[in-house]
Amino acid sequence: MRILISNDDGYLAPGLQALADALAAIADIVVVAPDSNRSGASNSLSLDRPLSVSKAANGFYFVNGTPTDCVHIALTGMVDQRPDLVVSGINNGQNMGDDTLYSGTVAAATEAYLFGIPAIAFSQVHSGWSEVESAARVARDIVQRRFDTLEAPFLLNVNIPNLPYEQIGPLTATRLGRRHQAEPVIRGQDPRGREIFWIGAPGACRDAGEGTDFYATSQGRVSITPLQVDLTHREQLASLRGWLE
Repeated sequence: MRILISNDDGYLAPGLQALADALAAIADIVVVAPDSNRSGASNSLSLDRPLSVSKAANGFYFVNGTPTDCVHIALTGMVDQRPDLVVSGINNGQNMGDDTLYSGTVAAATEAYLFGIPAIAFSQVHSGWSEVESAARVARDIVQRRFDTLEAPFLLNVNIPNLPYEQIGPLTATRLGRRHQAEPVIRGQDPRGREIFWIGAPGACRDAGEGTDFYATSQGRVSITPLQVDLTHREQLASLRGWLE
């Protein structure tokens, strides 16, 4: 099996190293990741400047761009053979509910999905990298499973509790929950006295009931949510057609 690995925390992130180490035992891997932390980059491509690719001492490739840039470059001109699977992570903190729209981790996997390649995004529920080796073992377990019942390509969003491997609950199929709107921005001043703003913290959960990713991880389980890219609001199509008549 050939696996392309990326992330949004940068090529020096402990989660990326742990994931690469775990998967190198079962597959031929290539790692192409951002040169620095690109959390929240979503699906952005860098179209206003050229991008460079460098190779680190550990064999990882790093790009001065976004997670989507990394996967795009790898798939369209960098790797010699098309990967069988693209994985992203392990992210430093959860990517659940509405957060998936902003996530660079999910975006890297999504880019592969758009190229028709199965992809999985892996995140830990809490930031700080505690029990990241256990999360990497879970990721390897998932990659080794057969996916015959899933229509290819698939795009899976996986969130893993920060627990010792033996204490992590079962894999659970979930849907995305929902959050309230984010907390207000944090106002401040730069050294020149100009007003600046920091994006506020994520809002509290609005929909975290049974069946959601929030609920599963709160119970110590591994949440696996199948994602799709189609954003069409199909229920409103008939209303829109009537409005246009």
